[in-house]
Amino acid sequence: MIKRVVVGCVAAAVIGLGLAAAGCGSGDDETSGPVIVVTTPVLGALVSDLAGDAAEVVVVMPNGVDPHDFQPSAKEIEALGDADLIVENGLGLESGLVDAIGNARDDGTPVFTATDHVALREGGAHADDGQEGEESHEGEGAHADGDDPHIWMDPITMRAAMAALAPVAERELGVEVSERAEALDARLEAVDAEVRDTLAVIPADRRRVVSGHESMGYFAERYDLEIVGVLVPSLSSQAQVSAANLAELRERIETEGVEVIFDEAGTPSGVADAIARETGARVVELGTHTLPDDGSYATFITGIADAIAQAQGAR
Repeated sequence: MIKRVVVGCVAAAVIGLGLAAAGCGSGDDETSGPVIVVTTPVLGALVSDLAGDAAEVVVVMPNGVDPHDFQPSAKEIEALGDADLIVENGLGLESGLVDAIGNARDDGTPVFTATDHVALREGGAHADDGQEGEESHEGEGAHADGDDPHIWMDPITMRAAMAALAPVAERELGVEVSERAEALDARLEAVDAEVRDTLAVIPADRRRVVSGHESMGYFAERYDLEIVGVLVPSLSSQAQVSAANLAELRERIETEGVEVIFDEAGTPSGVADAIARETGARVVELGTHTLPDDGSYATFITGIADAIAQAQGAR
């Protein structure tokens, strides 16, 4: 049976691959169709594009927050409990939502975990002395076996996730999304080609990346970039900054002639700037957790590519 949920300003609500419509209702009206509650804005953009008018898509986390650090309000927990379908990233990314999602699942709400339906990469390559496992979130599904949760950084991986979600949405919600799923699949393939073309300007000897934490692995593997170091040696931005790692990173930046440090949400304040001052590198911010103003996944991922290409493409 489809449940109804009264939703106020849980977060920016409806977002898609193309032009987005975002907003908050008055909280007085009940929705007339099924409600899909999605944990993160970037994932929500794709789910919204898949669902179209067949369902309302509500996103729990505000745009731009670090999902590793997010703690929900009572209203956001209530929205999860009232959902007709929950879509989460998984692998411990949403550690603050584990209990609320678990309670909803126990109450019979279907939960789609995107990382259960894609090829995962193992992270932790830059962790000091194998400490990645020690820094993983506590709770169900927390960065299991070092698997990398940052799947949204690869449009082809997200293509697989959305293809898996489509029949689940149809089965659980009684909606028809097959045509939209086919169209979304084609758009993500096109986005992948656009990103590849954008990054093609970067010379082979400049395709080295230093990032805030280990969030760029899927993107780097897909587009032939090399991650030579990270500021926080963990899949989670909540890990502690390691003095030994920073010393090694400074040496690597200088030895390999890395000129750019890509900083992002969750990196401790001032760390990137300090390393930049010591090495002569410059800092470029990457919005790895932030949708652009149009709420579009395509604009999000091509914007990441544009920023990297502009920073690395010219001497």
